[in-house]
Amino acid sequence: MATNKWITIKGTRDGLTLFMNDNCSWEDLLMELDEILSTKHMAVDEPLITVKIKLGNRYITHEQEQSLRDIIRKHNKLVVDQIVSNVLLKEEALNWKEETDVKLHNKMVRSGQVLEVNGDVLLIGDVNPGGKIIATGNIFVLGNLRGIAHAGAKGNREAVIAASYMAPSQLRIAEIISRSPDSDKEGVPMECGFIEKDGEQIIMDRISSLVKSRPELNAFERRIMNG
Repeated sequence: MATNKWITIKGTRDGLTLFMNDNCSWEDLLMELDEILSTKHMAVDEPLITVKIKLGNRYITHEQEQSLRDIIRKHNKLVVDQIVSNVLLKEEALNWKEETDVKLHNKMVRSGQVLEVNGDVLLIGDVNPGGKIIATGNIFVLGNLRGIAHAGAKGNREAVIAASYMAPSQLRIAEIISRSPDSDKEGVPMECGFIEKDGEQIIMDRISSLVKSRPELNAFERRIMNG
């Protein structure tokens, strides 16, 4: 690893990673970058080297990003693969909040009705036959699930579906579809459905099994308990 005043360079088997100091001026950073890439010790034999840039807690405009790419591009054999910043734009932060918030609904989803939300949903009520509940995250039903439930609607295979009584006409997680066996007409208490890692089918099990298969849901439980 080579250390300079404002930039730290780390070589990996995938290329170079440049750690940019976020406390100096942008002009000083660009000047040092150009000097570093122009030195002889940066000479390489590979036909093409990918460069990943980590900006730390610095936000850059589109024009500044273009200046950064131009400096790297003018040096043969170097190409920018990725520019990463810890800073989220307001729009990105709001989208993240929308996707991670738990949406609480106290209602019954009747036949012909569709409840659709972004993020996780906690439904206090029943999903009747012919009713449908869709979420981009997890689905939790404190009631009877007898209709259709689709979790991970945007492709999230880590999503789960859980209900107080599970007797759905159809379960779907991401693109995987499962139907409830006819023998489950009365419903199975406290059951959940999820896709095992690298699996291609929905596994049905007791809700307690989520402690092992989805330990991250402990955070969801804390959010529910804290209101």
